[in-house]
Amino acid sequence: MSIISDDLPLDLVSAEDCHDARRVAYGYVEDAFTEAQQDGLDSDALAHAALFAAFRTLVETYGEEATAVFAEGLADKVRTGAFSSGTRH
Repeated sequence: MSIISDDLPLDLVSAEDCHDARRVAYGYVEDAFTEAQQDGLDSDALAHAALFAAFRTLVETYGEEATAVFAEGLADKVRTGAFSSGTRH
């Protein structure tokens, strides 16, 4: 089984529903980050823990090889600003 890309719908779910679900999920993650930071947790520690949890879930769902292939594409996304919210450095 391969990892679903950002622009492909999940089985039995329309593309619009997929993107809506991801926006809602992202909101939950943002809220968790905000709450943890208010409790004094370092944002770097939060980011590392979130990435570990996300990759662990992807490996459990799709397997190690599919997750590794997915991860290989992340470097280009980072470099092209896919995760940037403000000005680039």
